[in-house]
Amino acid sequence: MYNVTFDFSDFHRHGRAFYDFLALRKCFFVDELGWDIPHDGHVEMDQYDTPQARYSVVVLDGVVIGGARTMPTTAKWGKNGYMLGDAVAGLLPGIPRDILHEAPCSAQIWECTRLVMSHSVTNRDDRARCLALIVEGLARAAHHGGAERLISLSPLTLERALRQLGWDTVRIGEPYLNTGDGRRYAVLSMSATKPVVQTSVAA
Repeated sequence: MYNVTFDFSDFHRHGRAFYDFLALRKCFFVDELGWDIPHDGHVEMDQYDTPQARYSVVVLDGVVIGGARTMPTTAKWGKNGYMLGDAVAGLLPGIPRDILHEAPCSAQIWECTRLVMSHSVTNRDDRARCLALIVEGLARAAHHGGAERLISLSPLTLERALRQLGWDTVRIGEPYLNTGDGRRYAVLSMSATKPVVQTSVAA
């Protein structure tokens, strides 16, 4: 199990990793959670998959088993910015506008989205290691781009999971219930530097 990070300029160096991450997203967010988001029946890709995004995926025996996306809160591509910023601006009806009092816009704050892990990873320790590798990859990519903090709109259960991995995760917004998938979400924030507890990234 190992981590790779990439953006649009170098995803070709990692074979099918980018495409397979998009396919894993489709299986989870569309097929399982029932989200009404763009897909072609094979992969899910939205308006935030742009050259400003960076990706962290985990590979096991040649198969992508998890991943996530990050981008600066200063990102702008056409009429879109970043997801939480657009939600606060009222551009994403599925997310409450008051999810944050004010959407940050800073090169030092990056947003993380589309965190997913394959159901093929069933062992508890393996799932914890996969999550650790994904998040460490996100933090490295964002920190390299100047980030000091990461934010994400995530299920409430992720706060505890990240804290158990040593990240200084805090909730910065009030939770809300997504009536579409029945899960409760809130905005989380944490440092973009290395966690207290390090996880090996050896293959």
